[in-house]
Amino acid sequence: MATSVRRTTLTLPTAPLGPGNPLPALRPRAEVHRVDEATRATLPAGMARQMAYEPLRSVLPVRLRDGYGRDRAPAALDAIVIENDRLRATVLPGLGGRVHSLHHKPTGRELLYRNPVLQPADFALNGAWFSGGIEWNIGATGHTTLSCAPVHAARVPAPDEADGGAMVRLWEWERLRDLPFQVDLWLPADSAFLYVGVRIRNPHHHPAPVYWWSNIAVPEDERTRVLAPADEAWHFGYTRTLRRVPVPEWDGADRTYPLRGAHPADYFYELPDGARRWIASLDAEGSGLVQTSTDLLRGRKLFLWGAGPGGRRWQQWLTEPGTGGYAEIQAGLARTQLEHLPLEAGEEFAWLEAYGPLSADPAAVHGADWAAARHEAESRLEAALPRAAVDAAYAAWRPCADAEPGESLATGSGWGALEMERGGYELPGTPFDPATLREEQEPWRRLLRTGALPGWEPGRSPADPGASLVAPVWRDLLEAAPSTAAAEYHLGVAQWHAGDRAQAERSWERSLRCAETPWALRCLAVADTASGHPARAAERLLRAVRLILAMGSEPDPAPVLEAAGAAGAAGAPGAPVAVSLAAPPVAVDPCAMEAAEAALGREAIVTLLAADRADDARTVLDALRPGIHERGRFRLLRAQVLLAQGDALAARAVFDDGFEVCDLREGDEALSDTWYAIAERLAAGPGEPVTAEARARARAEHPLPERYEFRMRPA
Repeated sequence: MATSVRRTTLTLPTAPLGPGNPLPALRPRAEVHRVDEATRATLPAGMARQMAYEPLRSVLPVRLRDGYGRDRAPAALDAIVIENDRLRATVLPGLGGRVHSLHHKPTGRELLYRNPVLQPADFALNGAWFSGGIEWNIGATGHTTLSCAPVHAARVPAPDEADGGAMVRLWEWERLRDLPFQVDLWLPADSAFLYVGVRIRNPHHHPAPVYWWSNIAVPEDERTRVLAPADEAWHFGYTRTLRRVPVPEWDGADRTYPLRGAHPADYFYELPDGARRWIASLDAEGSGLVQTSTDLLRGRKLFLWGAGPGGRRWQQWLTEPGTGGYAEIQAGLARTQLEHLPLEAGEEFAWLEAYGPLSADPAAVHGADWAAARHEAESRLEAALPRAAVDAAYAAWRPCADAEPGESLATGSGWGALEMERGGYELPGTPFDPATLREEQEPWRRLLRTGALPGWEPGRSPADPGASLVAPVWRDLLEAAPSTAAAEYHLGVAQWHAGDRAQAERSWERSLRCAETPWALRCLAVADTASGHPARAAERLLRAVRLILAMGSEPDPAPVLEAAGAAGAAGAPGAPVAVSLAAPPVAVDPCAMEAAEAALGREAIVTLLAADRADDARTVLDALRPGIHERGRFRLLRAQVLLAQGDALAARAVFDDGFEVCDLREGDEALSDTWYAIAERLAAGPGEPVTAEARARARAEHPLPERYEFRMRPA
């Protein structure tokens, strides 16, 4: 059959993403994939240099996505199917262009791990992410901020257009690094391999840091083996250590079998210069998926969850209980995912990848001779898809990369169109149509055209301050704009991102003089915390929470928070929180209000606990609407508040009742830390110091329940 491209819908049990977090991400997120300077000093010079090059300071201007839960219901997802008589690929343009399925028709085999549900979890740089399929990770170390975001998609003529071929082009503007990229997918007639052409361009007049890893989820069982052309790898575990280890055996086990590790870990394979770039995951029969590429995509990696309780719990958390697990085989521009590469002004990175089935002799694949196993897989790959054929496909694709898209298949964000209007870039092949501009871009478009950022409604704080832009060109425009509460607020965010914290604080203070809003108060609270003033940060957040609760909530929360005191503007300990509303509460978007209340309430409680004000933290927690303080995240906060108040028994009861922290961050050990802190207090007795003996007794008598076991490193 001729290759076809069609739109369809895919129905999956889905947990809705919910509203975004309205608070700008001023703080760096808890990113576990980092090493310290002492470790970098032991690494090869080139690798160390790229690890130190332009690390991400925050995810600004992208907003956090943490409004999802775990209640799933069937939902229809837009999908694009690319199909010939050998393969059928299903792509989800509304979710980062993820390849959800790669089905080998002659054998009826699914080559990828295809997640039967869509369950967001906090693994992306900005929060929401889901497991399974092939994802395109661009931006910075971690899962892309586009994991759960739409991208543009269109039909484009393929290199084999004479045979009726068509490509699907995915493209977007990556906002962490301000770079446009494209992913072209096509199936040549009669091909058993999906071809993927990738291009990242730098349209600016300065170098830009680039990160790319294609992450491929593959089925995992006791006999699954991952093969790559390497005798060494860089092992990175969640203890944040990076070390060179032999392949396949290290520390008493063959690490090319994902279930032979105890804990989640990365193995970045050291591919020799000149070696063909490939990685494969093969089952007990020697069958599975292989990925190969042109040489620019040099890195290859295995990520495994391991057989320990933490890794198994995460696997259950990300899919349906009782379904099979998965590992990830990956391919990237650098040797490790801890590195970023410079892309010079006006230049581009481009390469071709290929994904398809591979069958090899199982005796050789699973034999004790690693060199023979590798040779068997690579020779079968060469027979199925010669290295020269991949290079030829890349050469044939390059002239097509600039082809203008035809029929639109999906629409992404309007941020690329805004940047095109501002910068006037020429980007053939990836048009960012002004028709894609939306409400969230409109204030910035008006700033660009008029020199003034639209202000907030006089006398009324918005339920959402709107997204901030932080690139130097936007910061310059904000500095020249008329001073309003909104302009000074957004200017402060841009200055903070640039590292000019003193100017950021001045801008937020000017914003407050224009109008008192929870948004400027919260930003100043972050600055207070960073500068070592936790008490002042707590005061500002109390005021911010009271403001947000007063915006149309019922009953009036003022009496509830009046006693949570603290020092108000005058700084007198124990004084009521002074709030001046220039207008009465008005009707606001209930979803935006709930997102704002949850975000500010969470930060206030954490900050109050850090300032040793557990009673005030309890008051804030109780003032939140029931739908918020019954969420798992806030149940955990309640246990922490109760423990801080000295009521360890009540704190333990919260855990005994059971809860789920839907947005638990990758590597976060808050559940286990809180559980054992409660157990130690109970073991020590009221008012008694927690001794080493009490700690040992707590761990022996109160093991962490399985439902709370998410630790990704040795306990």
